[in-house]
Amino acid sequence: MALKAVASWVGGIRHVGRGDLERRRSAAPNWRCVAAGRRGGGGGGGGAEGFGSGVWVESVGDENLLPSSSVEVERRLGGGDAVDKPRVGSRDLSSLPKPLSLTDLSVSSHGSDVRVAYQGSPGAFSEAAALKAYPQCVAVPCEQFEVAFKAVELWLVDKAVLPIENSIIGSIHRNYDLLLCHKLHIVGEVQLAVDLCLMALPGVRREQLVRVLSHPQAFAQCENAITKLRVIRESYDDTAGAAELVASKGLRDAGAIASARAAELYGLNILENKMQDMSSNITRFLILAREPILPRMDRPFKTSIVFTLEEGPGVLFKALAVFALRSINLTKIESRPRRNGPLRLVDDSNHGTAKYFDYLFYIDFEASMAEPRAQNALAHLQEFATLLRVLGSYPMDTSL
Repeated sequence: MALKAVASWVGGIRHVGRGDLERRRSAAPNWRCVAAGRRGGGGGGGGAEGFGSGVWVESVGDENLLPSSSVEVERRLGGGDAVDKPRVGSRDLSSLPKPLSLTDLSVSSHGSDVRVAYQGSPGAFSEAAALKAYPQCVAVPCEQFEVAFKAVELWLVDKAVLPIENSIIGSIHRNYDLLLCHKLHIVGEVQLAVDLCLMALPGVRREQLVRVLSHPQAFAQCENAITKLRVIRESYDDTAGAAELVASKGLRDAGAIASARAAELYGLNILENKMQDMSSNITRFLILAREPILPRMDRPFKTSIVFTLEEGPGVLFKALAVFALRSINLTKIESRPRRNGPLRLVDDSNHGTAKYFDYLFYIDFEASMAEPRAQNALAHLQEFATLLRVLGSYPMDTSL
């Protein structure tokens, strides 16, 4: 019975295979792959040590147009016109891999190493999470969260590692929304201790800083320290990208808040360590893949689901009770309004028709889908859920 139920739940999850990829290509942009060192006509060879050589994929046409052909591969090895390279001291910043964008996707060279996408530039905390999960991986930077999702779907990378919540500022809502928009599966999680550092060009002192660049979430994690600095905050796409900008532009009136690794990569001096408001600052990341993993019972597992409910008194209580009745511990519950139909009309006999927000509920619980109690809980929940989707059943990360 247990095996039959597992097959039912896992089989109910849509798998993205090569057939799906071919159908996507009919509605995807044309791409041209070029050697990493030749992106945009730039000179030089492969990537920096630790990032590996790679292949860059550039958009041939407008991403909103339907192309007539699929992927055109063009490797350019060596030669080419020289271009100016931004330097700080002896640092050659142009040798670092540039983040993927919606019209410029990077892939690693084909090989046995797993390719893992992350949001940000080299030196980002997401890169550290990717390397913690897969120490021998080729880490592929992406400009936006959605680019990382698409890179996995288009087989340009094998997995993506993206933040989902932080112990100081809470949930990363954008990635909750993207989980529902894309058909990827959660296959693991990574918990990473995050230490934020204030950095600037060599020779620049704290009192000389007029502005500080970083990601809005980094600013939120060190609100108290930033307020005491009395500087202008300038938001940037990612922490490491902010450090790279300060270094490449030689901004002597500006600092950046990023990781110690970013300071090392871009030749900046650290002015202050542990800028975060709380000394214990943990970010949890999800590992996403095209295919789910087989649930097991030989180690602690966590399962993530999303569901919606009918309007009515006690309905949410009933939904949560299916787990309590089976001694299943809930580790997280998150509600998000349904974006495609946020309002629900409800007939109220006393005051006519009322409008309520219609919510999606995301829940993480400590149990594997291989366990009969988890299967029975979801079967029970399905009796009064209008939508139910298993996002993944995966090993818990108990390390820091």
